Parts: sequence; structure tokens; C-alpha cells
Amino acid sequence: MKIDKAIGYMLISVLGFAFMNLTVKFLHRLPATELVLFRSLVSLVLCLYFLRKKRIKPWGNSRKYLVLRGIFGVTALSLFFYTLQKLPLGSAITIQYLSPIFTAFFGIFILKEKVRWLQWLFFLFSFCGIALIKGFDPSITPTLLVMGLLSAIFAGLAYNCVRKVKDTDHPLVVVFYFPLIATPIMAIVSLFSWVTPEGHEWLLLLLMGVLTQIAQLYMTKALQAAEINEIVNLKYLGIILALSFDFLIFSVDYQPMALLGILLVLSGVLMNTLYKVWLKRKRARLQEER
Repeated sequence: MKIDKAIGYMLISVLGFAFMNLTVKFLHRLPATELVLFRSLVSLVLCLYFLRKKRIKPWGNSRKYLVLRGIFGVTALSLFFYTLQKLPLGSAITIQYLSPIFTAFFGIFILKEKVRWLQWLFFLFSFCGIALIKGFDPSITPTLLVMGLLSAIFAGLAYNCVRKVKDTDHPLVVVFYFPLIATPIMAIVSLFSWVTPEGHEWLLLLLMGVLTQIAQLYMTKALQAAEINEIVNLKYLGIILALSFDFLIFSVDYQPMALLGILLVLSGVLMNTLYKVWLKRKRARLQEER
């Protein structure tokens, strides 16, 4: 089924983004804008290679939404990278992972997609879980909190643009527009705070770009293969990986309430996904009976 493929694509994307976030954490010496630039350069080269190999025209059809997807995506990623460098990994990702709620909200107006009341309850479960994981972290200043929330809002807008072009543009074209927009903008911005990478940082920058390309491509495939509300909550699973990295690599201790938060997040994710699959199969059975 299409939904099964979409879930598989989204899980690959979640893994890609999780390890990309980890590389960003190790690149704390470099400015966030510079990280976005290098990430975009790697993605630009890979996109052009595969577009040419598959003989796909890079400029696409729905250029308005492709450009908006690029602008929203660049804004979201720049803000996220900054908070990722300044906050513990789990805290930064926790705030940014409010994006599915904004995605569903904007989807009502942009895509005319319906969100049932039961789904809002599932979103609330996940939101409460995020709040528990976050706790009362003194490192989260009002400025960083606002930046994290803005990152989630712009990410939600970007995801809706991806869905908007699902019937008109190839996933590679959609992914291509991010580095197309990001590279010139970040090249100019980075000039004001440039720090030359050293030694292993070059390898980490390359790895960050490759992981991002994989994550972006499969996220695009997932969003184009199913309705946003069917799969976007799977992004929350990245929180579990982030907390694991914090615990195993950065020796961050989490309280029992954080474990309860993890349970709530997973519950919201699984319940929403299973509910949407059940509804889809129910509609399919009703159509067959007719």
C-alpha cells in the first residue's frame, strides 16, 4: 500500500536527520550559517548529478511553491542549527519537533486537509510528552525558545509546500530547490562570520551534507506518497534517538518524568499513525462493498 511505503520512507528520513543533527553538534566551532552553506553545497552537487543522470529538468513546474519551499526550508534550518549548537541535543530537537502540529494546522488552509478531533488529542499527547522531556531547562532562554518555535513554524510551511507540488514535480526537483535558494543566501551571510574548517571537520561537513540529502529525499517521497497527517508524526521518533545520543555520548542525565514524556510522545505517534491507516483501510473496504 502507498501508506506503507510512505511510513518506510519517513523512517529512513528520521534516521538520516538524527545522525545529521549529531554531526552538527560535533561542529559547534563553526557558525550555523556556515553549516547551512556547506550542507547546501553538498546537496546542490548531488542533486545536479542525479537530475542529470535521470534526465529530469531541474526547474520544475510549480515554481512558486518550489521557491517558497526553499525559502521556508532555509529559514527553518538556519534557526534550528543555531538552537542545536546552543542547547542540549534533546532540548533543541524537542522544540523543533513541534513542527508537525504547525504542519497539520497550515495543511487545513493550504492543502484543505481535514484533521479529526481524535487526531488533535493524539497531537496533545505528543505535545505533553515534549513538554515533559523539555522540563525546566535553564539553558532555554526566551530568545532561543522563540527561535526554536519559529523554526518549527517555517518547517511546517515548508512541508505543506512539498505536498502542494506532489502531483507536478519529481522529489529530486523539490529537494534541489533547497540548495538552489540556500547556497547564494548563505554564501553572502557567511562572509560576515567565516571560520575556516580544520582537519576532521571537513569530513563531518561532507557527512552532514550526504545524510541531509538522504533524509530530505526520503522525507519528500514520504510527503508526496501520503497525506501529511498520516506520516508527519513519525518525525517525533527522532526525539528518542536524540535523547539516546545525549545519554550515551554527551552524558546527559534524564529524570523519570522525561521517561514518561518519551512514552507520551511514542503513544501520540503510534496512535495517530494507526488511526490514519485504519481510516484509509475502512474507506477502501466501503468502496469495495459498493
